[in-house]
Amino acid sequence: MSDAKPTRLERTSTEKGAELAVLTLDNPPLNLFDKALLESLAADIAELTAAPPRAVLLRAEGKVVSGGVDVHVFDGLSVAEGAQLWRTLFERIIHPLEALPCPVVFAAHGLTLTAAFEIALACDILLAGPKAKFGLVETVVGLTPSMGGPQRLAERAGSGRAREFVMTGDLYGAATLAEWGVVNAVHDDVDEAARALVARLADGPTRAHAATKQIIAAWRSGGVAHADSVTPEVSGELFGTEDLRGAVRSFLDVGPGKATYTGR
Repeated sequence: MSDAKPTRLERTSTEKGAELAVLTLDNPPLNLFDKALLESLAADIAELTAAPPRAVLLRAEGKVVSGGVDVHVFDGLSVAEGAQLWRTLFERIIHPLEALPCPVVFAAHGLTLTAAFEIALACDILLAGPKAKFGLVETVVGLTPSMGGPQRLAERAGSGRAREFVMTGDLYGAATLAEWGVVNAVHDDVDEAARALVARLADGPTRAHAATKQIIAAWRSGGVAHADSVTPEVSGELFGTEDLRGAVRSFLDVGPGKATYTGR
């Protein structure tokens, strides 16, 4: 394995000047989630949390997105150590990723196994190439996926599909997961499509996107009634933003679709 950092975080700007970030897995040859990659990814997400851009793209270099977790990570763990491993991965990767106050897009161009797919399911939008395949194959080592994959897959595809997916350990193609509602769209050039989408989202009303995430998170944790209870305050705060005031004025003055947003 290369001594190079196994992830790469790059910040750039759209043509309109909106900051976006691209977080790339680069741990050849298989982008295995070993301890170094997990630590590097957690550090990158902490950096994004400390200084959020207006949109994030997660992607991977190489032939595959990831061959999964390096099984050495599990070797010899006690019951308490195993529980702490999952607790740490939720606290440092999954939950902070979901909590980023901006849209997060995952681009899967090829094989996407175990931890990589669980991370993809924690993103807001999942795009795939036509040859991408997905699997939660932890049964080969007597595990169940434990970075939130089963429950997030059930949220998107239903509990029956989630049980099938996890218990069989089979691989499923991008078209099938698009039919299930797990993959949002399939593109021949998924990297190009994902970069275009992230740029479009970064140029949008960032505070409104963050509010959308808050309302949906409330629904996920407590259903429609809970989401209804938080919506007035979450959405109401948008009336204090420059973006809403400017967009309303633009709509009234020149019509819809002409507003520009600064993220404030």
